[in-house]
Amino acid sequence: MEKVVLAGSVRTVSRKSANGQLRRAGKIPGVLYAKSIKPIAVTVLENSINPLVFTSETHVISLHLDDNQEFDCVLKDVQFDPVTDRVRHFDLHGITSGEKIEIEIPVLQKGSSVGVRDGGLLQALHKITVKCLPSEIPDNIEIDISNLKMGQAIHISDLNIPNVEFLHGPETVVVSVAHPRNQADTTADGDGKTEPEVIAKGKEKQSEE
Repeated sequence: MEKVVLAGSVRTVSRKSANGQLRRAGKIPGVLYAKSIKPIAVTVLENSINPLVFTSETHVISLHLDDNQEFDCVLKDVQFDPVTDRVRHFDLHGITSGEKIEIEIPVLQKGSSVGVRDGGLLQALHKITVKCLPSEIPDNIEIDISNLKMGQAIHISDLNIPNVEFLHGPETVVVSVAHPRNQADTTADGDGKTEPEVIAKGKEKQSEE
């Protein structure tokens, strides 16, 4: 797990108008939540937070504030502008060595699915929530979908990552290939099941290319 240094400033004004001025100046407001301290309002440069948001990897962040405080933390929540998709606000959660944390890990698909090539609809989760020690946080969760046929799926119960607890039900569908005219819905429920997003339709995508 790569640790990335993020420089920030302590923010003393939290009015909406002040936050708007910060964004126009290329800065993004956020809040750091850490154990045994009051939440700290911070700002960081937009071009420094973007690589940590728009990425397929998870990072441990070493936040260096202008008052000489330093915190190891992870990015927990991000708010986006509904029109431009630019980052508007973010939350950081401090981590403590030896204490497990809950964190979302990006899912990466490896290979080209047989079912998609036959015209199926690929559905997949973009992220999976796990619980583990900070030192055990995986960069991402890579899943080989090469042999996934139409009508087949890979579930949480099929995944095995040492020292990582998945915070979804074992039958939660991570990636599947549905029949185009009989698309199976995986509806969110109390067990943590989530409806995967349709990624591609095989034959149509090929014809466009």
